[in-house]
Amino acid sequence: MTQRAVNDFTIRVATVNGSGSQSANLAITNAIVGLGVPVAPKNVFPSNIEGLPTWFDIRVTAKGYKCRTRDVDVLVALNATTWTTDVAGVKPGGVVLHEAAYPVAGVTQRDDLVYYAVPFTQLGKEHFGDRGDLRKYLTNMIYVGALAQLLDLPLDVVEGGLRAQFRKKAAAVESNMAAVRVGYDYAREHCEKRDTYRLEPMTGRTDGLLFMEGNRASALGCVMGGCTVSAWYPITPSSSLVEYFIQYCERYRTDPETGERAVAILQAEDELAAAGMVFGAGWAGARAMTSTSGPGVSLMAEYAGFGYFAEVPGVIFDVQRAGPSTGLPTRTMQGDVAFAYALSHGDTKHIVLLPATIEEAYEFAMEAFDLADRYQTPVFVLSDLDLGMNSWLTPALAYPTKPFDRGKVLTADDLNRLPGWGRYRDVDNDGIPYRTLPGTKHTDAGFFTRGTGHDEEARYSEQPDVWKRNLDRLVRKHESARMSVPAPIVEASGKRVAILAYGTTHHAVVEARDRLHDAGVDVDYIRVRALPLSPDVATTIGRYDRVYVVEQNRDGQLYGILRSELPTHLIQRLESVRHYNGVPIDAHAIIDPLLEAERAPAVVAD
Repeated sequence: MTQRAVNDFTIRVATVNGSGSQSANLAITNAIVGLGVPVAPKNVFPSNIEGLPTWFDIRVTAKGYKCRTRDVDVLVALNATTWTTDVAGVKPGGVVLHEAAYPVAGVTQRDDLVYYAVPFTQLGKEHFGDRGDLRKYLTNMIYVGALAQLLDLPLDVVEGGLRAQFRKKAAAVESNMAAVRVGYDYAREHCEKRDTYRLEPMTGRTDGLLFMEGNRASALGCVMGGCTVSAWYPITPSSSLVEYFIQYCERYRTDPETGERAVAILQAEDELAAAGMVFGAGWAGARAMTSTSGPGVSLMAEYAGFGYFAEVPGVIFDVQRAGPSTGLPTRTMQGDVAFAYALSHGDTKHIVLLPATIEEAYEFAMEAFDLADRYQTPVFVLSDLDLGMNSWLTPALAYPTKPFDRGKVLTADDLNRLPGWGRYRDVDNDGIPYRTLPGTKHTDAGFFTRGTGHDEEARYSEQPDVWKRNLDRLVRKHESARMSVPAPIVEASGKRVAILAYGTTHHAVVEARDRLHDAGVDVDYIRVRALPLSPDVATTIGRYDRVYVVEQNRDGQLYGILRSELPTHLIQRLESVRHYNGVPIDAHAIIDPLLEAERAPAVVAD
């Protein structure tokens, strides 16, 4: 038995969208974790409601890797339409557990695979024929049982996985467990084990961990960050962020006696209106946010520029998907980084946070509101579909301990002590002016909020020197933010080559570094977590001969930002590595170009 076959393989379930397979997929995922074995599930689903192919990958990984892998070791084939291509995608030596009615002939008959035929549809009819629409859902659970038997996954552990999946529907466990036993018994009686893939219990690898989606973590961070206003327009893959926020607010922002809610959540007519509501609420002193994706961000460009120039706080969560245009609504990319950083016409630069983990999705959500208030500006939090909609094993999220940072807000008492103030005056030479909130009871509290040209006292102005002075101050504010945004994480040990990445690309880098080390190539690692770039980024890049900038977009957007902002002598050290096919990046997308480049013979000049 090969070492890779034990607790180190990928299961792919190929099925049809809308068939109810997700519950079965998550049940087997939870069961494997219940055995103490880390897993990384990835859902690849179509953008329609029902009927098109969908795939669910469960990476079983004793080392705890969280990125996608190209290898498919165990295929559960439940979609006749994709039967041929699904079998072609299984690696040599792999396993195919399939509906018995599918023909194993021609291109689907491979000598390097092990096949197990199970009549899932027939078993469903025989055992659950009187369950109506429920039968198709229970039929999916039959595959869970058959797979559990083939992988040595005990039934009591599977039942634990079901209870985790149906924790709010305890009555569903019994009927689903009956379906699991049907598949388990059939595989035990009819499928003689002829492969080497199996599961073994582990200790200490999943203790204290829980599954969470990034959108849920961000929503919880909004609650903990003091958000009281949300305006949104539904769009994949961001909709669940506000939906989770609504659920949390119903629980934690609603008076249990009166039913009165201490939050305002509005579904706007479009994304432009949603952004307007967010900045209106931010101007009034509330902490406000919206959640969207690339097409929605496009529509918000006008208000993003207004928030930047009029200096009004607001938080925009962009759960990125594949663009341009409508693109691939249910695929992931990091294609909005350059767009969000400079969103709006004219000279505009925004604060952009780049979470990579569930913990950061939660923490950066809270931090975004502090930064928006402190710098009186829009703040973008750029997640992506992979982080936002997939489930990740994560430690429990820590309860926040630091108070909110509301920034330079003047009260009536403050105004009594001041001889005078100007709304857009830079008193502290950090580019950040002072502001008052509507309702402040003082004769000097009022000011005009302008998206047009204005001087330090918020008076309308078209004077060239006033305009330039204001833009220069906004640059100082942006420069000040470099010291406040989350600093890069650097894992250095004196190597001459480094990988630089951000967001969910991080997880592929973790595995790639291990495999590169095994291949004799050691690299350090820099993870950028925010824009504007911390000064530490340039200092760190200066230590290396080459820095490979890895990202999930076609044009190397962060690579371009680095080239525009770093000192000239550092630019030539950068190399761009790009992955942009819509599915999450895997380690080999990094390993292959690095090995090719690092092992290439040196070019000798004539």
